[in-house]
Amino acid sequence: MQIKSKKLSKILNISHGFFTRKGGLSKGIYKSLNCGLGSKDKKKTVIENLKIIKKKFNIKNLNLLNQIHSKKIIYLRKKNNKIRIGNADGIFTSLNNNIIGILTADCVPLLFSSRCGKFICAIHGGWKGLHKNIIKNAVKLFVKNKIKKKDILCAIGPSIDEKSYEVKKNFVNKIINKNNKYQKFFKLKNGKIYFNIKKYAHQKLIEENLSKNNIDISNKDTYSNPKLFYSFRRSVHKKEDDYGRNISIIVKKNQIL
Repeated sequence: MQIKSKKLSKILNISHGFFTRKGGLSKGIYKSLNCGLGSKDKKKTVIENLKIIKKKFNIKNLNLLNQIHSKKIIYLRKKNNKIRIGNADGIFTSLNNNIIGILTADCVPLLFSSRCGKFICAIHGGWKGLHKNIIKNAVKLFVKNKIKKKDILCAIGPSIDEKSYEVKKNFVNKIINKNNKYQKFFKLKNGKIYFNIKKYAHQKLIEENLSKNNIDISNKDTYSNPKLFYSFRRSVHKKEDDYGRNISIIVKKNQIL
């Protein structure tokens, strides 16, 4: 099962999906479509789950990352048969028939495309990467390739909701020290502080002068939907030994003539 962006779905030569945890082969706490090679799940099973993703799009090549909560984005210029192509938190490419994806378990998955469908990008938006301006780096890559900001579309996928994302005061200070306006992304309730990471990611897109009309935001909460999504924070609260990863992918098909 996958969730689609209305904005990205209008681009004819682009396919994409924010996948739920349904439709895979993993067992136990990883049931069922765990795509996390870094999890403690059986590697063979995770590889089979990734094959399911590739089969849905009828494409052989799929590239992921060893995600490190950075602002680094790999510009993929030629096909790489490795599943994980490096240490980074984003992939940017213009390659045809080459799936690029990122993994999340509460963090924000962001999928980008130029309106013309020539360039695509997938980003893992944890708070650290967003704080370090990984979105700025993504937009720069589009602009360097002569894509105007008004022609960049972005979809923010399922991630943890504010009501489930409790943080400490020192976390708040880290964020608002960069810009005091970011105070609006925090809510105080019953003596506890909650952070809205989706709106924070959206703000970072707006700061790069992307049009609000070109941005989709999923209202799905990874934490409170255990049947649909994996969640790192939920696994910690349940005292589980590990957790699965949700996959979000985008691929550019051959140009339609």
